[in-house]
Amino acid sequence: MKRHSLLNLLNSKTLCTPEVIPANNYTLLITFDNGEQGTLDMKPHLNFGIFKRLKDSQTFKQVHVSFDTIAWDVGPDFDPAFVYSHCSLCS
Repeated sequence: MKRHSLLNLLNSKTLCTPEVIPANNYTLLITFDNGEQGTLDMKPHLNFGIFKRLKDSQTFKQVHVSFDTIAWDVGPDFDPAFVYSHCSLCS
């Protein structure tokens, strides 16, 4: 699949995240509502503010879909456009 530019994505609609699966080494396997799938590496974000709570691997694995994006019950969530733009999409 061809990856849409972020600008086109934001102009057309908000891309939702209907599925998220925690994987090894603080990564997430994400499926978007347009059918694209990708991996989001969370390690770069775990040293900042509320995201430090996710360094606990059991807490990290409690990721879930909330409304149209990914979230954790301990507080952190991400904007859907951020999730999409920071994912390494699978071919």
